[in-house]
Amino acid sequence: MFVRPSSLIRSALAVVAFGLTLPSAADATEGYFQHGYGARHKALGGAGAADSRDSTAISLNPAGLVHSGNEVTAAVSAFSPRREFEGGGIFPSFTPNGEVESDSNWFAIPNLSASYRLGPDSFFDVIGVSVYGSGGMNTDYPGVSRAPLPFDGVFLGGALGVDLQQALISVAVAKTIAPGVSVGVAPIIARQQIKLKGLGAFTQPGFSIDSDAVTNNGYDVSWGFGVRGGVEWAVTPSVRLGVAGNSPIWSQEFEKYRGLFAEQGSFDIPASIQAGIAVDVTPNLTLLADYRHIWFGSIASIANPSTNLLLGHQLGSDDGPGFGWDDVDVVKLGVEWRTSPDLTLRAGYSYATNPISSRDVQFNILAPAVVQHHITAGLEYKIDSAWSVELAGLYAPEESVKGGDLPNPFVYDPAHTVEISMYQFEATFGVKYKFGADAPLK
Repeated sequence: MFVRPSSLIRSALAVVAFGLTLPSAADATEGYFQHGYGARHKALGGAGAADSRDSTAISLNPAGLVHSGNEVTAAVSAFSPRREFEGGGIFPSFTPNGEVESDSNWFAIPNLSASYRLGPDSFFDVIGVSVYGSGGMNTDYPGVSRAPLPFDGVFLGGALGVDLQQALISVAVAKTIAPGVSVGVAPIIARQQIKLKGLGAFTQPGFSIDSDAVTNNGYDVSWGFGVRGGVEWAVTPSVRLGVAGNSPIWSQEFEKYRGLFAEQGSFDIPASIQAGIAVDVTPNLTLLADYRHIWFGSIASIANPSTNLLLGHQLGSDDGPGFGWDDVDVVKLGVEWRTSPDLTLRAGYSYATNPISSRDVQFNILAPAVVQHHITAGLEYKIDSAWSVELAGLYAPEESVKGGDLPNPFVYDPAHTVEISMYQFEATFGVKYKFGADAPLK
């Protein structure tokens, strides 16, 4: 069956439009990023920079797109981050005593991609498009009573929460430039939206450069641009290396929250890099190992210490307080066993360093991204020559970080502590449809 490139373009535009209507991740697993993109990479713990086999390569290493045929892949994950904090002290302080759990525990995370092989005389071998939820933050704490104070809520401003959603769109091209060596590039358009509530305590005089742009202003939308590039090298027929990286995604400021985030509402998406190796132990068994680094520490609104507030730096200023996040390092391991022409089994594990220190736990009640261990598994079943289904699952055991309250103008107990914690579940279902000629075998 011959499919015109214009048909792929129309399908790709439909994919983009549909993907932007879906919600994104919340308090994802590597800081606020997902551990993987698409059912295959999620099942492998996010490993695969050196071993792409379908169009989801666009979101990891676009050089691997040369191994993809004419296909469309779609997946949706049901993601459940369970977040809470516990306050303890002689009496309630700026934050309450006892356990407080966040509501809104289920989220849908989309991943949609398509690829099309070009003719032998084309400048590129393959072109593709992908739209996916990259990551985000979400908490939704109830308006707990703070009697005898004349306020309620975690931060004395009623129900507290943040909803940050990120959708990334990439159009990628890839080419084999030498035997066993391919390169790829994928420009990125990013759409972020955010809403915050319950931060009324931080609108008091002297706290912010713009007290009207701190909280309860509804959703604000920011668009940004960046680029992803990568290379894959087959060192031998059974050993492959891959490296891919994202530039920062330079984004518009969140004007409605310019009085909260450092640099007048700036909230760029940080750069990252991932390198990996894939080894075919047998023709049907592949082992993968990857390393990823995310530069959260380069984004002021994320990395500035919350204690900058004590140094006189107002919220929203260039040195205004942030979440105090460090860079994140991740080690990923995966195994894929193609047990038969129709069935492939996958498993993975990844470990991510914790970006949050005890100094910053109070601000990170909003975003308790402290999980570190990720255990994954999944499969792909080929229904016929065109259709396949994929499954993936994730369990991230509970982790926590404990620290103290910051001094504040309302009430302050220097012995009061705050412990933030989170654990996660995720289930992913995907489908893959191949049309036209199959991709070349590895």
